[in-house]
Amino acid sequence: MKSLLFLLTFAGLAVAAPVERFYLGTYPGGPLRDGIYTGTLDSRTGKLGKLELAATNAANFLALTANGKYLYANTSGKVSDLLAYRVEPDGRLAWLNQLPSGNGTCHVSVDAAGVHVFVANYSGGDVVSFVTTTNGSLNSRDAVLHFEGSGPNPKRQNRPYLHATYLDSGNRHLYACDLGTDSLWIFDFDGRSGKLTPATPPSAKVPPGSGPRHLAFSPDEKYVYVNGEMGLNVTAFGRAPDTGTLTAVQTVSTLPPDAETNSLSTAEIFCHPSGKWLYVSNRDSSGKGNDSLAVFAIGKDGRLTRVQNSPAQVKVPRGFGLDPSGQWLIVGGQMDHKLAVHKIDAVTGQLSFTGQTAEVNSPVCVIFAPDSNSRR
Repeated sequence: MKSLLFLLTFAGLAVAAPVERFYLGTYPGGPLRDGIYTGTLDSRTGKLGKLELAATNAANFLALTANGKYLYANTSGKVSDLLAYRVEPDGRLAWLNQLPSGNGTCHVSVDAAGVHVFVANYSGGDVVSFVTTTNGSLNSRDAVLHFEGSGPNPKRQNRPYLHATYLDSGNRHLYACDLGTDSLWIFDFDGRSGKLTPATPPSAKVPPGSGPRHLAFSPDEKYVYVNGEMGLNVTAFGRAPDTGTLTAVQTVSTLPPDAETNSLSTAEIFCHPSGKWLYVSNRDSSGKGNDSLAVFAIGKDGRLTRVQNSPAQVKVPRGFGLDPSGQWLIVGGQMDHKLAVHKIDAVTGQLSFTGQTAEVNSPVCVIFAPDSNSRR
């Protein structure tokens, strides 16, 4: 009986304190070797494990397949490549192959089946899709989507600037954030053929000059939240799951009313796994340190109420990630080569800095591995 009790207790502790793996996309240059890094987080304590070099290719934005077996990443620069990796049992990355992805690739996403990979090309102003092989390597470019239009800011919105792409979990609709035209382009997606067809209507709009950057679905996918990079705002949309149509219901600021806005822009956005809270990073390119993480409460009607602007504890928080347990947020500082861990309050969703930090080259993307505990 005592042995059984011990085993049950041990099993309970194992469940309560999983080690979750995450990956960091980085820019070259800094205190460590260039490349993609991996680390672990103890979701019971928020303690970081040692960061390790997972792959020597410098790559900034990362995307994992839903089964966690393959990772895709883009190189930075005027002409970019899409890189394909196999995830090894120890979390390291085995290079498979690479293909040219376009001009200024800045975001990568993968469909639910892990068959099609999408990139957003900021400089090229287009979206490119790739089809993969059964071993996860890239087979060929499948389609190139071109866009037209402009926005009211002549310096930043003289033409389309595609910033990110996202697929719904049902693999039925693709959304593309276009900073240049204040548009969210919507496509019907055929997961078997990979064909993308403009939806009806083909787009939704954010307020003029907002510059949509990234997007977050609510867990039930009835709502979509888009952060305006230039507008320092978030627009909430109601979403029709059958058609993919987006209907704007609210736009709110990511800053307090009296906050200084010069040199600030938003970067990353994530919805909490519970669907109760939304998080957005505000970054200060001036180096003055006005970097924060905005926290919003999500109402039952999908509308947002800003409840906190917590100091990011890093300089220029371009990317951050929420751990699968929903207890911790890891944010990367592009300019100070640092990670910082924040605890998420289970009742309010507000953030508090844990004091946990780590050093790594210009982290700009933080993603957690699915089923992380199986790969520790």
